[in-house]
Amino acid sequence: MSGHSHWATIKRKKGAADAKRGKQFSKCAKAIIVAARMGGGDPDMNLRLRYAIDDAKSVNMPNANIERAIKKGTGELDDGSQIEEIIYEGYGAGGVAIFVEAMTDNRNRTSSEVGKIFERHGGNMGQPGCVAWMFSQKGLITGPAGQDEEALMEAALAAGAEDLSVAEDGYEIYTPPEALQDVKQALQEAGIPVDGAEVSQIPQTYVSLEEDDARKTLALLEELDDHDDVQKVHSNVDVDADLVEKIQAG
Repeated sequence: MSGHSHWATIKRKKGAADAKRGKQFSKCAKAIIVAARMGGGDPDMNLRLRYAIDDAKSVNMPNANIERAIKKGTGELDDGSQIEEIIYEGYGAGGVAIFVEAMTDNRNRTSSEVGKIFERHGGNMGQPGCVAWMFSQKGLITGPAGQDEEALMEAALAAGAEDLSVAEDGYEIYTPPEALQDVKQALQEAGIPVDGAEVSQIPQTYVSLEEDDARKTLALLEELDDHDDVQKVHSNVDVDADLVEKIQAG
């Protein structure tokens, strides 16, 4: 049995295969700008900014770009644009819940484009709050397969992790948002490789899909994730891992 794949796992594999660096830099810059505007430009005093900078460094965004984005957020540099955060919620084929975090300087444009993406793949965008209750904000750390499970558990739990799962394709660790950095650092100090660490929306339950609905929903999630203004896409989709491979193979 190869098990099942959730969207976080599917997206991680896809991202490693076809990352678009310019688009990643743009998304990271927006996240840094908003974080610095909300909490100041010192990452030691602004946890959200620290996470945004970590995300930027994980895609090799140059330090000069990071510093420029921080200064835009704090007002030291002003390019005239006003970036705001928007949450979109809706459903995909088969009733899958979808929670989208976006940042944009043109709310009307982004809302229209996101709505059309939902419609194009058999989904529909709902009212604010329609699916948010199905998710909880957690720190999520992912890493490659082949780790010593006992060492992984010992390092993670001692640093404040709440839960972890180990599968054939890697591990996932869940933490309180404020403990994410401590757990990540503990893993690295223990010599355990980390692929990604982010504050994410974790579904309370998952919805399994058959092939037709899975194809529509994965296409919807991928197009949303690829949109310039979309920062993160979360879903409670659960698809058999073999079916995911079949769909991705065309």
